[in-house]
Amino acid sequence: MIPAARPEIGEEERAAVDRVMRSGMLAQGPEVAAFETEFAEIVAGRESVAVNSGTSALHMAFLAGGVGAGDEVIVPSFSFAATANAVALAGAKPVFVDIEPKHFSIDPAAVEAAITRRTKAVMPVHLYGHPADLVTLAEIADKHGLQLYEDAAQAHAASVNGMPVGAWGLAASFSFYPTKNMTSGEGGMITTGSSELARAARVLRNQGMERRYANEVVGFNTRMTDIHAAIGREQLKKLAGWTARRQANAAYFDQHLEGVIVPPTAEGAVHVYHQYTIRVVDHDRDRFAEELAKRGVGSGVYYPTPIHRLPSFAEKADLPVTEEAAAQVLSLPVYPSMTDAERDAVVEAVNAVAGAGA
Repeated sequence: MIPAARPEIGEEERAAVDRVMRSGMLAQGPEVAAFETEFAEIVAGRESVAVNSGTSALHMAFLAGGVGAGDEVIVPSFSFAATANAVALAGAKPVFVDIEPKHFSIDPAAVEAAITRRTKAVMPVHLYGHPADLVTLAEIADKHGLQLYEDAAQAHAASVNGMPVGAWGLAASFSFYPTKNMTSGEGGMITTGSSELARAARVLRNQGMERRYANEVVGFNTRMTDIHAAIGREQLKKLAGWTARRQANAAYFDQHLEGVIVPPTAEGAVHVYHQYTIRVVDHDRDRFAEELAKRGVGSGVYYPTPIHRLPSFAEKADLPVTEEAAAQVLSLPVYPSMTDAERDAVVEAVNAVAGAGA
């Protein structure tokens, strides 16, 4: 079976973990500080604050930015639950809006229509590694005096018009979960151009203190360990090469897949293909995935249930483009360690199933 995703872990990462273990300094320390400095290089030099997960990055960013009770944050429903969970955990209300159909990103027109006097912020998700329409969203945020956050969990090194994601809004949040484009085993990163927000996030992640036992606010323990940071530092060195390989795999699929809708890339956007997500429109998507599995090709559905319909939120919303995407999307293997033979096997399987009328 060719898996839907495959973590990329090499000897360099193992050696980095051993180095930290021998040092005796396992909690947040010099490796975390170095990782933050090095990660800043891919977000136009913005301050970077490492935490223990992508969800924590979202949560701490909202709290550090002053989002809280009584506020509304406009988000897409077509995303992983953490997008909205972080809003709710900050005490605010997620307001779910529809996506645009080509790139599965939040629809700027829907954002503008959803703004109320309670709206504090808008947070696009750069889903599957394709950046949202940040130019238009930044204009809307400026026009209405809103904060712009980025959920960049799946979009390491993606960009719009030469500006990397993570460098557009007040703050952005990245994830280093094992199947992301780069991993630290588990972890997250907040990036921001605001020194005030960066300091607030560092205080919040560390029990509310910058200096030991001088607690300023009620905080959390969302620190990243030096073990995880050491893995992340090694992965960061490989990210550019891995991204190029993902893009090459995607280009090959674009050229050779038949009977499905392949993912387009917007003008000026750099897609980093966390997932290569097709639309299955002429067949039953779930049966299509089952037939691929019979042929040895794994796939994934991200996400079958929009967030607003999850029991945790159960919101009434009319989001037709979201509902259509949830019924049609299917993500194929695109990870950088795919062999040419595996890539050909994916094409052969998809074309065979599409041609057979699954």
